[in-house]
Amino acid sequence: MKENIRQSAYKGAGVDIDAAAELVERIKPAIKNTTRSGTMSGIGGFGAMFDPKAAGYSDPILVSSTDGVGTKIKIAIDCDIHDTIGIDAVAMCVNDLVVQGAEPLFFLDYFATGKLENDVAQGVIEGVARGCEIAGCALIGGETAEMPGLYADGDYDLAGFTVGAVNRDAVITGERIQPGDVILGLASNGIHSNGYSLVRKILSDSAGFDYDSAVPFELEIKHQQSSGIDASTKMPETIAQAFLAPTRIYVKALLEALKIKDKDNCLAIHGMAHITGGGITENVPRVLPENICARIDMASWDLPPVFQWLKTQGALHNDDLARTLNCGIGMVVICEADRAEKIAETLSASGETVYKIGNTEIYSGPDENIFLENIDASWP
Repeated sequence: MKENIRQSAYKGAGVDIDAAAELVERIKPAIKNTTRSGTMSGIGGFGAMFDPKAAGYSDPILVSSTDGVGTKIKIAIDCDIHDTIGIDAVAMCVNDLVVQGAEPLFFLDYFATGKLENDVAQGVIEGVARGCEIAGCALIGGETAEMPGLYADGDYDLAGFTVGAVNRDAVITGERIQPGDVILGLASNGIHSNGYSLVRKILSDSAGFDYDSAVPFELEIKHQQSSGIDASTKMPETIAQAFLAPTRIYVKALLEALKIKDKDNCLAIHGMAHITGGGITENVPRVLPENICARIDMASWDLPPVFQWLKTQGALHNDDLARTLNCGIGMVVICEADRAEKIAETLSASGETVYKIGNTEIYSGPDENIFLENIDASWP
């Protein structure tokens, strides 16, 4: 009786323990689909366990990453579309892991809201599970927090945390990047999960357009072909659906390409950069050694229509565009020149669209170590 009184009092204060328990039962099937080698426990315990040795690692270095989805969540909330935002949460974490050669092993999510709406939460967390399936990692735990008074009605936030592993001799730091390396760009799936404060402002300032408007630009949404999970996803019909296209997950394709060795039996991929906030301009230099620069030919791929539309509607300068949005390239791979073609073929066979976008050179200047060529000619 006392327990019932306590739970009733807590529910009266805005926290529904029964709804949270029901949510756990509803998401269990989706979470079970993410089980992989190394998984030692399911959801429901106080802590989750994972065995790297059972996952095939003999001398593992653990790599971790945590991230959120940013204000893209606001579009999902305003438009009541919640089934893909969880994929974004996974993508933002696992794409950061794989650039260091690591395979994501497990993932935990954090979903916080003012009042728990189980249909919304279920859609979000099932999206997280789909993202984990695409990435090949286990969803082994998480937290659902109901905090009345902290979030406005209908609002929620989502963040994730992942741990991956890479054998010690296969860690990628960028230190092996050398002059003459080839820079490959992997196509993005749209805006991904960065720059949405700017995107939302551009839309709000654009007369005649809102989230329910028909898509005013051509669509190039690329599905996750390697898993088939999203192969039947319908093409977006509205601006909201186009803006919510989930961040592409590059993990399985890159892990396959990382098997390619150079003539000395070393990794042929020397460095990678996940193109997130800061665009190509800020992210590629993060992996370059001090004496190396990247020369990117912006004419080597077409600026996708969604970015052309945002550029026009927002009257954006090209430099600002390249520093804020991914502009069609979601991942950069820097590799041995004589293995570049094989790496590109392997990535293409895994479902990626690959462009040769530049090269590395010796650099001794005092300022930026990335040069964007033909940007104004390519993006008039």
